[in-house]
Amino acid sequence: MFTRARNLEMTENTASHYDDDAHAAALLSGRQPALTGCPWHDVNEMLQSAGLRPTRQRMALGWLLFGKGARHLTAEMLYEEATLAKVPVSLATVYNTLNQLTDAGLLRQVSVDGTKTYFDTNVTTHHHYYLENSHELVDIEDPHLALSKMPEVPEGYEISRIDMVVRLRKKR
Repeated sequence: MFTRARNLEMTENTASHYDDDAHAAALLSGRQPALTGCPWHDVNEMLQSAGLRPTRQRMALGWLLFGKGARHLTAEMLYEEATLAKVPVSLATVYNTLNQLTDAGLLRQVSVDGTKTYFDTNVTTHHHYYLENSHELVDIEDPHLALSKMPEVPEGYEISRIDMVVRLRKKR
Protein backbone atom coordinates (compact mmCIF):
# COMPACT_ATOMS: atom_id res chain seq x y z
CA MET A 1 0.00 0.00 0.00
CA PHE A 2 2.84 2.40 0.79
CA THR A 3 4.37 1.83 -2.67
CA ARG A 4 1.05 2.53 -4.42
CA ALA A 5 0.48 5.72 -2.44
CA ARG A 6 4.08 6.80 -3.03
CA ASN A 7 3.78 6.23 -6.81
CA LEU A 8 0.58 8.28 -6.94
CA GLU A 9 2.13 11.00 -4.78
CA MET A 10 5.21 11.20 -7.02
CA THR A 11 3.02 11.49 -10.13
CA GLU A 12 0.95 14.20 -8.45
CA ASN A 13 4.00 16.24 -7.43
CA THR A 14 5.43 16.13 -10.96
CA ALA A 15 2.40 17.90 -12.43
CA SER A 16 1.36 20.11 -9.53
CA HIS A 17 3.89 22.96 -9.92
CA TYR A 18 2.81 23.73 -13.48
CA ASP A 19 -0.87 23.26 -12.69
CA ASP A 20 -0.78 25.49 -9.59
CA ASP A 21 0.56 28.33 -11.76
CA ALA A 22 -2.14 27.70 -14.39
CA HIS A 23 -4.78 27.51 -11.64
CA ALA A 24 -3.67 30.84 -10.12
CA ALA A 25 -3.61 32.54 -13.54
CA ALA A 26 -7.09 31.23 -14.31
CA LEU A 27 -8.46 32.51 -11.00
CA LEU A 28 -6.95 35.95 -11.60
CA SER A 29 -8.54 36.10 -15.05
CA GLY A 30 -11.96 35.31 -13.53
CA ARG A 31 -12.59 31.97 -15.27
CA GLN A 32 -12.58 28.34 -14.17
CA PRO A 33 -9.15 26.71 -14.40
CA ALA A 34 -8.56 24.10 -17.09
CA LEU A 35 -7.95 20.68 -15.60
CA THR A 36 -4.98 19.77 -17.78
CA GLY A 37 -2.62 17.73 -15.67
CA CYS A 38 -5.37 17.54 -13.06
CA PRO A 39 -3.63 17.69 -9.69
CA TRP A 40 -5.18 15.83 -6.78
CA HIS A 41 -6.77 18.93 -5.25
CA ASP A 42 -8.70 19.62 -8.48
CA VAL A 43 -10.07 16.06 -8.54
CA ASN A 44 -10.95 16.40 -4.87
CA GLU A 45 -12.80 19.68 -5.56
CA MET A 46 -14.65 18.19 -8.55
CA LEU A 47 -15.83 15.20 -6.54
CA GLN A 48 -16.89 17.24 -3.53
CA SER A 49 -18.69 19.86 -5.64
CA ALA A 50 -20.64 17.02 -7.28
CA GLY A 51 -21.60 15.66 -3.86
CA LEU A 52 -19.30 12.61 -4.08
CA ARG A 53 -17.00 11.57 -1.26
CA PRO A 54 -13.38 11.65 -2.49
CA THR A 55 -12.44 8.04 -1.69
CA ARG A 56 -9.00 6.79 -2.58
CA GLN A 57 -10.35 4.82 -5.55
CA ARG A 58 -12.46 7.71 -6.88
CA MET A 59 -9.49 10.05 -6.54
CA ALA A 60 -7.18 7.68 -8.42
CA LEU A 61 -9.72 6.96 -11.18
CA GLY A 62 -10.61 10.66 -11.42
CA TRP A 63 -6.95 11.55 -11.80
CA LEU A 64 -6.58 8.98 -14.61
CA LEU A 65 -9.79 10.18 -16.31
CA PHE A 66 -9.40 13.94 -16.16
CA GLY A 67 -5.61 14.27 -16.15
CA LYS A 68 -5.29 13.94 -19.93
CA GLY A 69 -7.86 16.46 -21.11
CA ALA A 70 -11.02 15.70 -23.09
CA ARG A 71 -11.21 12.04 -24.02
CA HIS A 72 -13.49 9.07 -24.59
CA LEU A 73 -13.00 5.88 -22.59
CA THR A 74 -14.81 2.62 -22.04
CA ALA A 75 -14.80 1.04 -18.58
CA GLU A 76 -12.41 -1.59 -19.89
CA MET A 77 -9.99 1.07 -21.18
CA LEU A 78 -9.98 2.86 -17.81
CA TYR A 79 -9.53 -0.45 -15.99
CA GLU A 80 -6.50 -1.20 -18.17
CA GLU A 81 -5.03 2.26 -17.45
CA ALA A 82 -5.64 1.75 -13.72
CA THR A 83 -3.94 -1.64 -13.82
CA LEU A 84 -0.91 -0.19 -15.62
CA ALA A 85 -0.78 2.65 -13.06
CA LYS A 86 -0.86 0.06 -10.24
CA VAL A 87 -4.24 1.34 -8.96
CA PRO A 88 -5.88 -1.67 -7.28
CA VAL A 89 -9.50 -1.57 -8.46
CA SER A 90 -11.86 -4.17 -9.84
CA LEU A 91 -13.68 -3.76 -13.14
CA ALA A 92 -16.93 -3.55 -11.15
CA THR A 93 -15.53 -0.60 -9.16
CA VAL A 94 -14.54 1.12 -12.41
CA TYR A 95 -18.09 0.67 -13.78
CA ASN A 96 -19.64 1.91 -10.53
CA THR A 97 -17.35 4.94 -10.41
CA LEU A 98 -18.00 5.84 -14.06
CA ASN A 99 -21.75 5.61 -13.48
CA GLN A 100 -21.52 7.73 -10.30
CA LEU A 101 -19.46 10.38 -12.12
CA THR A 102 -21.98 10.35 -14.98
CA ASP A 103 -24.94 10.71 -12.59
CA ALA A 104 -23.10 13.62 -10.92
CA GLY A 105 -22.66 15.37 -14.29
CA LEU A 106 -18.87 15.03 -14.45
CA LEU A 107 -18.96 12.58 -17.38
CA ARG A 108 -21.20 12.08 -20.35
CA GLN A 109 -22.22 8.58 -21.39
CA VAL A 110 -22.29 7.90 -25.15
CA SER A 111 -23.68 4.59 -26.39
CA VAL A 112 -22.43 3.59 -29.81
CA ASP A 113 -24.37 0.37 -30.14
CA GLY A 114 -25.91 -2.11 -27.76
CA THR A 115 -22.53 -3.41 -26.64
CA LYS A 116 -20.21 -0.38 -26.57
CA THR A 117 -20.54 2.52 -24.14
CA TYR A 118 -18.01 5.33 -23.92
CA PHE A 119 -17.62 7.89 -21.15
CA ASP A 120 -16.74 11.38 -22.35
CA THR A 121 -14.89 13.83 -20.10
CA ASN A 122 -16.25 16.70 -22.23
CA VAL A 123 -19.78 17.23 -20.91
CA THR A 124 -20.62 20.17 -23.18
CA THR A 125 -23.20 19.69 -25.93
CA HIS A 126 -21.50 18.09 -28.91
CA HIS A 127 -21.78 15.13 -31.26
CA HIS A 128 -19.44 12.32 -32.29
CA TYR A 129 -17.95 10.32 -35.11
CA TYR A 130 -17.51 6.62 -34.41
CA LEU A 131 -14.62 5.15 -36.40
CA GLU A 132 -15.77 1.58 -36.96
CA ASN A 133 -12.37 0.22 -38.04
CA SER A 134 -10.54 1.37 -34.90
CA HIS A 135 -13.52 1.48 -32.47
CA GLU A 136 -12.69 5.08 -31.64
CA LEU A 137 -15.05 7.90 -30.68
CA VAL A 138 -14.07 11.40 -31.92
CA ASP A 139 -15.76 14.75 -31.27
CA ILE A 140 -17.44 16.45 -34.22
CA GLU A 141 -16.00 19.95 -34.23
CA ASP A 142 -19.01 21.68 -35.86
CA PRO A 143 -20.89 23.42 -33.01
CA HIS A 144 -23.78 24.37 -35.32
CA LEU A 145 -24.66 20.82 -36.34
CA ALA A 146 -28.38 20.28 -35.77
CA LEU A 147 -31.25 18.04 -36.73
CA SER A 148 -33.54 19.76 -39.22
CA LYS A 149 -36.73 18.24 -37.86
CA MET A 150 -37.39 16.88 -34.39
CA PRO A 151 -39.88 14.09 -33.75
CA GLU A 152 -43.00 14.87 -31.77
CA VAL A 153 -42.40 14.05 -28.12
CA PRO A 154 -45.05 11.87 -26.44
CA GLU A 155 -47.19 13.56 -23.81
CA GLY A 156 -45.58 13.61 -20.38
CA TYR A 157 -42.03 13.48 -21.75
CA GLU A 158 -39.37 16.00 -22.67
CA ILE A 159 -36.11 15.69 -24.59
CA SER A 160 -33.25 15.59 -22.11
CA ARG A 161 -30.41 15.38 -24.63
CA ILE A 162 -29.73 14.45 -28.24
CA ASP A 163 -26.71 12.33 -29.02
CA MET A 164 -25.77 12.14 -32.66
CA VAL A 165 -23.20 9.49 -33.53
CA VAL A 166 -22.06 9.41 -37.15
CA ARG A 167 -20.49 6.06 -37.95
CA LEU A 168 -17.49 6.18 -40.31
CA ARG A 169 -15.48 3.43 -41.97
CA LYS A 170 -12.54 3.49 -44.36
CA LYS A 171 -13.43 3.45 -48.04
CA ARG A 172 -12.91 0.10 -49.74
